[in-house]
Amino acid sequence: MRTAKLGALEVGRIGLGAMGMSDGYSGAGSDDAESVRTIHRAIDLGVTLIDTAEVYGPYVNEELVGRALKGRRDQVVLATKFGLISHTGRGAGKPDSSPDSIRTAVDGSLRRLGTDHIDLYYQHRVDPGTPIEDTMGVLAQLVTDGKIRYVGLSEAWADTIRRAHAVHPVTALQSEYSLWTRDQDEILPLLRELGIGLVAYSPLGRGFLTGALRTPADVEKLDDSDMRKNHPRFTGENFQRNLRLADQVQAVADQVGATSAQVALAWLLAQGDDIVPIPGTKRVSRVEENAAADAVTLTPEQIATLTALPVAEGGHHTEEQMQMIER
Repeated sequence: MRTAKLGALEVGRIGLGAMGMSDGYSGAGSDDAESVRTIHRAIDLGVTLIDTAEVYGPYVNEELVGRALKGRRDQVVLATKFGLISHTGRGAGKPDSSPDSIRTAVDGSLRRLGTDHIDLYYQHRVDPGTPIEDTMGVLAQLVTDGKIRYVGLSEAWADTIRRAHAVHPVTALQSEYSLWTRDQDEILPLLRELGIGLVAYSPLGRGFLTGALRTPADVEKLDDSDMRKNHPRFTGENFQRNLRLADQVQAVADQVGATSAQVALAWLLAQGDDIVPIPGTKRVSRVEENAAADAVTLTPEQIATLTALPVAEGGHHTEEQMQMIER
């Protein structure tokens, strides 16, 4: 697999999001053995960026990733996140990136992941109760201490990114970016000015762009714990309108001789060599399909056709979740 640069960090240009192995999607946590095989197969295919977070589960996803990486730790760039669990008593659902909470969080993540360092450590969501300068100050100290190598932000916006980067270099911004969520186009010029890479989560629109869900009945069959059951883009009229977008992606896939998922990833890769999508899966077959997008080449006309598609109808998170996303 070809590589991409996130700041000074070089990674395979398609990564792997591990969240769905343990949390958020139907079947999460039901087959850890297959999830471990999926991580191993991803590494074999040249995927190096493996992404998790302490809140996934919570905690169990880091434990799963840690088990999978035994004996293979030096083959990956391991990323995890802090800040959506308070370790200072703020209570559930309240972001906490205070220095004391971060120090507790990083030690817990290191223990669960079975490693002595985290390659890329993200603030999961901006904490309005803690100045970003204070957060970055303790992260800079963790770099000095050798507990983490690089610092990332997730779903931060321009002012926060500039202020954070002034304290310590930010290597990557993780944010939702795909054919159906394109507001990152607005922040990319700043990221490139500062030399910050973009890690794109949900690059397949939580599976919608793969064509796996074709009717409201398909959504109803999902587990009650599946985040898509109440997602604005998977319900009501939005679902029907968004089907047209998925159909147009499939039309380009038919031209290319690839799958819809591969075309959606290839479009993202064509946006720059500083963008790394992290499609999530818990199946070997899917990670093989996703990694093969590295070999898919779209013509300028196909890229233009996809770029001209309308973005999806409906918010890309619930209203409550959107309150924690800077825009």
